[in-house]
Amino acid sequence: MDGDWLGVLVALGGGLLIGLERERRKGSGPAREAAGMRSFTLAAMGGALAQVLQQPLLVAAGALMVLVLVGVAYWHSRRRDGDPGLTTELALFITYLVGVLSVQQPAWGAGAAVIVAGLLFSRERLHHFATRAMSDAELHDALLLAALALVVLPLLPAQPMAWLGGLAPRTLALLIVLILGLQGAGHVALCLFGPRAGLALSGLFSGFVSSTATVASLGSRSRADPSLRPACEAGAMFSTASTWIQAMLLLSALSPVLMARLLPAAAAGVAVAAAGGWLVLRRQVSPSQAAATAPASATRGPLRVREALLVAALLTAVTAGVGWARGEFGDAGVLVGVAVSALADAHASIAAVGAMHASQELATPVALLAVLLGVGTNSLTRSVTAFVAGGAHYGAALSLSMLASTGAAAAVALLAA
Repeated sequence: MDGDWLGVLVALGGGLLIGLERERRKGSGPAREAAGMRSFTLAAMGGALAQVLQQPLLVAAGALMVLVLVGVAYWHSRRRDGDPGLTTELALFITYLVGVLSVQQPAWGAGAAVIVAGLLFSRERLHHFATRAMSDAELHDALLLAALALVVLPLLPAQPMAWLGGLAPRTLALLIVLILGLQGAGHVALCLFGPRAGLALSGLFSGFVSSTATVASLGSRSRADPSLRPACEAGAMFSTASTWIQAMLLLSALSPVLMARLLPAAAAGVAVAAAGGWLVLRRQVSPSQAAATAPASATRGPLRVREALLVAALLTAVTAGVGWARGEFGDAGVLVGVAVSALADAHASIAAVGAMHASQELATPVALLAVLLGVGTNSLTRSVTAFVAGGAHYGAALSLSMLASTGAAAAVALLAA
């Protein structure tokens, strides 16, 4: 029991913190809330002391007593106000549990107290976010992503399946969740940073789905409105950075060893692409131009499930194709297969290489070369797309950026070899 004093102090601090927030909202006079700083502090201390005595029945009796007091307080408030809510009463009972937890796990108890106090303090912000800031479509997509990540993903088999090109269903689903999560992060970034950086940010996060499609879309917009060309060029350059970032994220799920070996080269590619995009973006300073980059209508959610499923299907097909090429032609077949498939999509090719490296079907030097070859080949596709969609100036800017980014990554990879 010598070490229990820390838990008691944590319970005291947690109770004071939660009670301080409730005291500010308690009010005064006959209409005041039933519990304030002293009540919450005593509830936390009661839970801590009951746990220190190591009597489970005493802990349960204390919880029952707090529940009775909570019920009485709610009944009294309901008679007075009609519909007072349950926030303070629930918080009082949770504070008692925080006191018990603080003795068992002081760090967890302290964290729980801060979270409870933060939730109580953020009442207006949370209410505004839930009823006004978040649309029905955004809520739908958030629930869909949570269901995929927390319900579907853990239930899928973790063993590789031959009909999936040697990939495990859980790994494939993890990649889908990853892509959808990146799409959601891009939407949040657009909302947080406002419309001024909308095109650049949309380019960055759209690149996680398809950098080629992003280059084409921004090129068409640049051709239609030349005043937006700097922002469009910056967004397309940022999509090159997102190609490298997603390559690392995919490999971290499929082959962490290969990801670690490729990380310095990828960091160089990201740095060069991001620096070029930032330099170009600084030319986009007109407020009237910024207004044209407002986020899309809230009637459509941020997630593009069809695109994520298409990437997963393409990944499965590429993995099977590259595996067949290796069986027929060895490592040379792998390199040719990756180069050809990367003309359409670099992410699927990189993921296929990662899966083969993880299953020890591909040596690390060959895998590194295949990844660099895949990114380089896909850069050719994006360069041609940039010229066709955005014209000579847009295409030249993008081609130079991708050449510099891929060249920097290849140089770092050669130096590290």
